[in-house]
Amino acid sequence: MINTLRKSIRQYKKQSLLSPLFVICEVIIEMLIPYLVGILIDNGIMKGNMSYIMKTGLLLFVITIVSLVLGACASYFSAHAAAGFAANLRKDMFYHVQDFSFENIDKFSSSSLVTRMTTDVNNIQMAYQMLIRIAVRAPMMLIVSIIMSIIISPRLSLIFVIIAPVFVIIMALIIKSANPYFPKIFRGYDQMNQVVRENIRGIREVKTYVQEDEQTTKFKKSSGFIYKLFSTAQKIMSLNSMVVIAVLNISNLAICWFGAKEIVGGTLQAGQLISMFSYSNSVLNSLNILAMIITQLVVSAASGRRIAEVINEKPSIENPLKPLKEVTNGEVIFDHVNFKYNPDDKNYALHDINLKIKPGETLGIIGKTGSSKSTLVSMIPRLYDTDSGAVRVSGHNVKSYNLKTLRDNVAVVLQNNVLFSGTIKDNLKWGNENATDDQILAASKIAHADDFIQEMPDKYDTMVEQGGNNVSGGQKQRITIARALLKKPKILILDDSTSAVDTQTEREIRESLAQEMPDTTKIIISQRIVSIKDADRIIVMDDGNIQDIGNHDELMERNDLYSSIAKFQEEQKK
Repeated sequence: MINTLRKSIRQYKKQSLLSPLFVICEVIIEMLIPYLVGILIDNGIMKGNMSYIMKTGLLLFVITIVSLVLGACASYFSAHAAAGFAANLRKDMFYHVQDFSFENIDKFSSSSLVTRMTTDVNNIQMAYQMLIRIAVRAPMMLIVSIIMSIIISPRLSLIFVIIAPVFVIIMALIIKSANPYFPKIFRGYDQMNQVVRENIRGIREVKTYVQEDEQTTKFKKSSGFIYKLFSTAQKIMSLNSMVVIAVLNISNLAICWFGAKEIVGGTLQAGQLISMFSYSNSVLNSLNILAMIITQLVVSAASGRRIAEVINEKPSIENPLKPLKEVTNGEVIFDHVNFKYNPDDKNYALHDINLKIKPGETLGIIGKTGSSKSTLVSMIPRLYDTDSGAVRVSGHNVKSYNLKTLRDNVAVVLQNNVLFSGTIKDNLKWGNENATDDQILAASKIAHADDFIQEMPDKYDTMVEQGGNNVSGGQKQRITIARALLKKPKILILDDSTSAVDTQTEREIRESLAQEMPDTTKIIISQRIVSIKDADRIIVMDDGNIQDIGNHDELMERNDLYSSIAKFQEEQKK
């Protein structure tokens, strides 16, 4: 974990080294102050020597200013280094996630990735700033305070030798008791973020089905889980302050008792006793700070492991060493393809799929919900990889292609495709960032999106709200179809992507595609017979298998599943 995270320090190594350096100098100078105060009392105040008081007081003033300047420098560099380190971590995670396959995303879940890039990185940022400043300051205070105590009175300094180990043991037990709660807390954050994400994304459904109370209950449950764990951990950690106060009082009483005896015996002066009190407080405060640091590091260790898991996750789909960078035609072959989402699943999502799709052919796919229609087509652009068998495009295994080349030539339009914040033109240019206005217009006309875009206030420069909330479902689908067409793909996959479009417009879109893109292989997944009945061939899928292949008339005669769907939909029209 540490080796993974430290790579993100990069350009902030200098600040990360300067901060502890300034801290060390600050502590050494600061710890001289109690010693000089003791001398000032014994040699100046007790003897009424104003000249000595003025000189020593001036020295103390200069030392204090220098200490403040060094402390400010340490704070500046530690804050700068920690903020930069956190920025690099977020960048490294985000960039790495862009290379993830669907399988990798499924492993972590989107809500967990958001938590790791926000809450977990914030924890690491605080821990790192603490590590290069306070974690250096506390042990330095402890060491220098003990050294100065020994210089003043070796016998009284034995009090720290006895009390410090007891304090450390008690604090270790407290931290050990609280430690198991923190990994559970972060898993709770993942669950809570998932609830919030689902609620916000599905707020229309929540309102429509009057599920506000149920959603509130789910949130209270997940939030309450975090509260319960955190409050338990904090109750345990609150014992720290009780232990610190108890040990501090005991040590002060011991110094008073034995120090008074040494003053009476003439082996210790009053100023030195006052200095011992200061160093006693410094020793115990440094131990308390170390305990707090360890607590924060325990919390951050859980966050660090979660971040390292993301950065170290190897994308399950990668470019080959010598990738092909050209797709010559839209031929697709499935050769004994088997696939399941989880290696532990008993059943395959796709089982022994054998299929050949000719270049320029229009293929329809229909089947019951859950029959793996979308899974089948996701193999073509390598959104998932086969467990066995091969998928070939233009005669080559899809694993032989450069991923960008393959996905630029295999355009996929999903039912729930997303529009992003920006103008309509910005969204369309996702298909081709160099597309001209004429190309954008042509693609939009094929997708029958131009008509409604022209009616918008700023036409193609109309701003799209986040998620495309200011356009209807049918309009969003037509925009995403136009976006895919701008790729000029060899293979176009429409995965139920006209479900929100009326049948007349859908028919016009199909006719435009057939007329304008005759050489493009078109694969249309739909639950509506009318959407695929004119396809060259139609696949009927059932439970991850190809049950039958034929044209509309053939399937109506011989396939019970297909004919029953068709008859049911005809009756629904009446």
